[in-house]
Amino acid sequence: MLYSLIRPALFTLDAERAHGVAIKALKAMPNGRPVPAGGPLQTQLAGITFPNPVGMAAGFDKDAEVADALLGLHFGHVEVGSITPRPQPGNPKPRLFRLEEDRAVINRMGFNNGGAEAAAVRIASRGERPGVIGINIGANKDSEDRIADYAAMTRIMAPYASYLTVNISSPNTPGLRALQDAGALTDLLDAVFEARGASHTPVFLKVAPDLQPADIDAIVKIASSSKLAALIVSNTTISRPPLRSEHAGETGGLSGAPLRDLALQTLRDFRAASGGNVPLIGVGGIATAQDAWQRIRAGASLVQLYSAITYRGPGIAKDICKGLEKLLQRDGFASIAEAVGTE
Repeated sequence: MLYSLIRPALFTLDAERAHGVAIKALKAMPNGRPVPAGGPLQTQLAGITFPNPVGMAAGFDKDAEVADALLGLHFGHVEVGSITPRPQPGNPKPRLFRLEEDRAVINRMGFNNGGAEAAAVRIASRGERPGVIGINIGANKDSEDRIADYAAMTRIMAPYASYLTVNISSPNTPGLRALQDAGALTDLLDAVFEARGASHTPVFLKVAPDLQPADIDAIVKIASSSKLAALIVSNTTISRPPLRSEHAGETGGLSGAPLRDLALQTLRDFRAASGGNVPLIGVGGIATAQDAWQRIRAGASLVQLYSAITYRGPGIAKDICKGLEKLLQRDGFASIAEAVGTE
């Protein structure tokens, strides 16, 4: 209710400035208590206990500044980043656009972040505080060897992460999505797992929704034969369904409500291609408990959101979790794991 009152004022600011205000507000607030383990929504993935399946996707907390504040907002996990080895400013502004009529966002941020060293210090300072923190890693735009960047990020971040996400699906770093090609992906993952060493931190791979069936088959084959713990399906899309906003023509990755159907279908395609043998995390256009439940029934062990918090406010994770508890009971499932892939 409070957010509905202040949202009009936030929306008078350009989208990136409003996001900065949100980060500052979260930093200033006392952290709430993370969701305790053991509730009806608790689930397991990659040896990690998630108190609920609803996570904050990468992109909101790029520099790992407010992870604990987000955990206090009832998120079952928070994925920070994308973080690159060296600081980089990202693409020229403006680069973040609200599409209010479509309940969507277009961004072409370009992995703007303060670099690995600063983020590692910040994450390490959490000490033994509870909570599942994933770290989304990327490569610098001007890197001469992007695979080496991912290997370096793995070495730096693995000791601090509940899990690592290899992000090769952002559309805003030229050439990055080419690493989803089978040959390049195999070389990349070999380097990542070698760099991980003995830490055994689970590694996830985040993929794009703009893939052809042959691409999906190739990625599933690599995931099945590698040490990948899960696939995150999916990142933003470069496609453009019909949109009403004045910003519809902006370049960049589209997220929010218009991505929902495409992301859901891509998840179903990965589920079908893998026969359920590769754990999946559903992202893209999730804004309600029903959206999350549909993604779980389609094969997702966990879900993540980001754009929807812009429109629904900081209570969104708690609202979705309450709804998921009711949907579990309604459909006769004892746990989230029991419901995965049952559509």
